[in-house]
Amino acid sequence: MADLQNDVERRHQAKADACRMLSACYYEPEEAFLDEDVFGQLERALSALDAECAAQAQAMGRCFRETGCEELRIDYTRLFLGPFNIRSKPYGSVYLDRGNVVMGATTMAVLALYREGGFMVAEEFTEMPDHVAVELEFLYLLNARLGDGHTESNERNRLAGLERSLLEEHLGKWIVPFTEAMKEGSRTEFYQKLADLTRRFVLDALRQPGRAPLP
Repeated sequence: MADLQNDVERRHQAKADACRMLSACYYEPEEAFLDEDVFGQLERALSALDAECAAQAQAMGRCFRETGCEELRIDYTRLFLGPFNIRSKPYGSVYLDRGNVVMGATTMAVLALYREGGFMVAEEFTEMPDHVAVELEFLYLLNARLGDGHTESNERNRLAGLERSLLEEHLGKWIVPFTEAMKEGSRTEFYQKLADLTRRFVLDALRQPGRAPLP
């Protein structure tokens, strides 16, 4: 039984690491991605969860190096920033609320979920709180705590419930249209592969959300 619980905790830690690295990929591309081995860390985390996802992470690293930051920044701007005709708006409320708006009702709902989980968006972060990078960061935080062997049973149950809410009511509901728009609008292989990997990872997490402690 202890070995099984240890395995569950290791998977949560791997999932947490993957979320953290995936979140980083939705910031403006820079050489630090390579210096800090973002794609190597992502591949190693995913290797404990899904071999195909790990291979996609490896391919992303190759594409990043071959394409170069200047071209990637141009694609990043077209996809996520605009200012005109943004190809793939990275905000949950755009896909979940009527009128294609930001800071809608679902944004307020995910903010309440963050507060319940003790997660605060950094003051210097200038994006909306339902940005894909932020929701992935929250998923990282939840799994890091679920993977901590010192987290008590009742707290694990609470954290697992928060993860289910995030996936079933927020991130898991809009990740498909977001990544489809991202893949269609991208001009670089890197962002096409990031779209594929993000969709697969989040949908896999949706099918297997946080687990309660073993009896």
